[in-house]
Amino acid sequence: MSLTATSKQHRRLSSQDALALWSEYQRTNDRALRDRLVLTFAPLVKYIVYKKVREMPARCEVEDFISCGLEALIQSIDRYDPAKGATLEQYAWTRIHGAVLDELRRQDWAPRSVRRWERDMEKATEEFTTLHGRRPSTPELAEAMGVPVEELRRKRDEVTQSDVTSLNTLVMSDDETTIERLDTIATKDVRDDPLHMAQADQAKDKFRAAFARLPKREREVAVLLYVKNMTLAEIGEILGVSESRVCQIHGAMKKTLRQALDADEALFKAVA
Repeated sequence: MSLTATSKQHRRLSSQDALALWSEYQRTNDRALRDRLVLTFAPLVKYIVYKKVREMPARCEVEDFISCGLEALIQSIDRYDPAKGATLEQYAWTRIHGAVLDELRRQDWAPRSVRRWERDMEKATEEFTTLHGRRPSTPELAEAMGVPVEELRRKRDEVTQSDVTSLNTLVMSDDETTIERLDTIATKDVRDDPLHMAQADQAKDKFRAAFARLPKREREVAVLLYVKNMTLAEIGEILGVSESRVCQIHGAMKKTLRQALDADEALFKAVA
């Protein structure tokens, strides 16, 4: 159902016309009459939802709230009682508005204080942007809101944490650039640390250089043992030597590598 098309194709009924149409629907139970009432009052749903859209978390879809509002509209038509004094439009408005609020609370688990801070930050940002022609920095926004910078950062973190959304969602960083939310999450994996990654690359380069200087037979034993996962006996058969000789070659290889890399012991311990 297109609400844009609805607003153009169905003029707004007067209270008396709406009551007459509703009464005819109650008498005949003609679904076509109910559908006409739904299409007539459907613009109310769009109006109410878009009035509340600023209070919705970024992860929420407007279409979900419009569907919720349309369902409330249909229920209000079926449950309307003119004897209680309200017009059908007034009753529908109350039911739609209540349904949208309930859905908003259901989808948003954050405390109201967090959402109030979110709205205040957005308002202060808009006012600063209108006045200065650019978005405020964090210190400027804190000054505009009359709060310390640390408190603003803490509240901004609370707002960010309250939004359960895609990790690829773009968010604003302190330097006013946009980054993915994934990049704002601290990692405990040391392998993701840039310094650790640089040290690991350096250690690999040093090991490769030392390995390249080994005698050919020692390199062959290392490849067969650690890459091909062969046993000492299998390696001996391939090289035409005894298992004990393979063990001696392997021991010599380790001793040579330890001596070559001894000066970089601290580096290899850091990336171990």
